[in-house]
Amino acid sequence: MRITLERSNLLKSLNHVHRVVERRNTIPILSNVLLRADGATLDMKATDLDLEVVEATPASIEKAGATTVPAQLLYEIIRKLPDGAEVLLATNPDGGTMTVASGRSKFSLQCLPETDFPDLTAGTFSHSFRIKASDLKMLIDRTQFAISTEETRYYLNGIYFHAIESEGALKLRAVATDGHRLARADIDAPSGCEGMPGVIIPRKTVGELQKLVDSPDMIVTIEVSDAKIRFTIGSVVMTSKLIDGTFPDYQRVIPTGNDKEMRVDCQTFARAVDRVSTISSERGRAVKLTLSDGHLMLTVNNPDSGSATEEVAVGYDSDAMEIGFNAKYLLDITAQLSGDDAIFLLADAGSPTLVRDTAGDDALYVLMPMRV
Repeated sequence: MRITLERSNLLKSLNHVHRVVERRNTIPILSNVLLRADGATLDMKATDLDLEVVEATPASIEKAGATTVPAQLLYEIIRKLPDGAEVLLATNPDGGTMTVASGRSKFSLQCLPETDFPDLTAGTFSHSFRIKASDLKMLIDRTQFAISTEETRYYLNGIYFHAIESEGALKLRAVATDGHRLARADIDAPSGCEGMPGVIIPRKTVGELQKLVDSPDMIVTIEVSDAKIRFTIGSVVMTSKLIDGTFPDYQRVIPTGNDKEMRVDCQTFARAVDRVSTISSERGRAVKLTLSDGHLMLTVNNPDSGSATEEVAVGYDSDAMEIGFNAKYLLDITAQLSGDDAIFLLADAGSPTLVRDTAGDDALYVLMPMRV
């Protein structure tokens, strides 16, 4: 294999694929990136056996071929080369090493044979549809913060994607929960996702996807089967295994009878919560909300360090009440809201609270209270 390509093109593609590679691997080939040069493109592939990313980048190919080299090492070398540099990649005749040359710099990397590189065989996908990158980004951004990190409840370690009938229209819905809070976001269902199986996209895949959907005008092709999902975003193809589990019936925890409404300026509220929670202990980040007519008092008590209070003007005309929440969870939710105001729908101190955005996008949040 002997090819020449632009450093910026190579770096951009390597940046997408090398992140999939786990830094610690017991299987040496999984630390490598597969390079396959053919026609006028260089295809790069990396995998951790659960997630696979492939990207094609234009290259000037003198001699076609394929090999695998350490992904992290190649990325660092290309990253440190000067802007605008031309990079030559050439394997030696026996295929044991690959030369990376640019200007006066020359590196020799150990290769492993491409035949050893695993293939995440996708099988057939039952459903395929296209969606705007901005819509996919909205679904992920509004929900990913609520993904559980508790490995024992593995079925909560991702975003639940499914098509659902809501208010007489078919929606594509994303839901995530960790048992303490729940985030739900909808978009109008694109053609082709009717009847698709509900799938749980793993946390790592969600994180990589977030970085790839950075161009809002792009169209993303999504293919779904019972066991895998594939995203095609421009020249990048990402295939991922799905979490094999049953997502809980989240509809049951979304309250419907919360009749006390508090409307508050989102920025003012978030800053006040942030300020008073400075005094809270890391273990119990509880903030107490005391509500009365048009008035909210935020209180934090920490036996070890002191107490803090702050008053905020709110729109509220129901019975006076007190309720406690985890300050971090409140800040996570308010960070997702794009409207000026946040709407809290409350029932009582022991029941889940519903949070909505005034911007009108189809997202809602449920927050479990804490004892304070």
